[in-house]
Amino acid sequence: MSVTEVQARISEIQSQLALLSPPRTGGAASAAAFASALSATGTVGGSAQSAGVTAAPTTGSGTTTSGDAVVAEARKYLGVPYVWGGTDPQKGLDCSGLVQLVYKNLGYELPRVSYQQATAGRAVTGGLANAKPGDILAFNSPVNHVGIYIGDGKMIEAPRPGLQVRVIDVYETPTAIRRILPDPSVTSTAPPASASRVAPGTPYADLFTAASAKYGVDAGLLAAVARQESGFNPKAVSPAGAQGLMQLMPATARGLGVANPFDPAQAVDGAARLLKAHLAEFGRVDLALAAYNAGPGAVHKYDGVPPYAETQNYVRSIMAMLGRG
Repeated sequence: MSVTEVQARISEIQSQLALLSPPRTGGAASAAAFASALSATGTVGGSAQSAGVTAAPTTGSGTTTSGDAVVAEARKYLGVPYVWGGTDPQKGLDCSGLVQLVYKNLGYELPRVSYQQATAGRAVTGGLANAKPGDILAFNSPVNHVGIYIGDGKMIEAPRPGLQVRVIDVYETPTAIRRILPDPSVTSTAPPASASRVAPGTPYADLFTAASAKYGVDAGLLAAVARQESGFNPKAVSPAGAQGLMQLMPATARGLGVANPFDPAQAVDGAARLLKAHLAEFGRVDLALAAYNAGPGAVHKYDGVPPYAETQNYVRSIMAMLGRG
């Protein structure tokens, strides 16, 4: 176990000791301050293509998962006993183990401990009034307890030893509220029909066009990514292990439900869903490309295209292909 993990578990122990006392209603000022600090750090996303300590969608279903689906998944574990450090529902769950498991079952990889989960996804400002079902509620400073908001001022949590996963009123002001799911209201990134064209003679043009029609991702963008990634070679394997036409890492491919990344049809479909998620998250093509190459965590960390020569050249090259250099 690393020093960071040890410190995290100490925080979790402290949270359980704190939870042995009656719920309190104060702490709004410190909660707001800490939430502001968390927001200032930028949300760091983890993916199979980059190192990171926070959440990122890893499945195509992640682009359509609703908050109600998160709540429904969390309700499956009501009655499971609290076990410190628990990640197996057959034995017991702790608070962050519950949150991690629920999102993992829906295709999202979150970090293990609560204070890291409190930086996952995107910050929700404005307090509980702006929270939506499925949001993560984090408590205390430093964060040492988390739950899943279900609406109407209630949440699902794994509380403390001797109790079970339960529905309970949100008993104090959350330190932070984090939204993991992509925002379905983001539509500005969908390309107009005129943009979704592929140059005549482009290999696999029919696959790019079909994926564009299905997911609203520019076919020209998909073709440019394929050209940059593999030179349209469906059998390509990079030194890092990325595979196929769209150079998906094996773990990313599995998360996207791509059984065979060397199958061009599957690869393009998976890459289109991944790019759609990045476009929805960042709202800009260059940042979506940077996330595809370096992972969304790096984009959040640097609040833009990361200062990696490979990523900057990657984005510059594809944007030039699209005439947006």
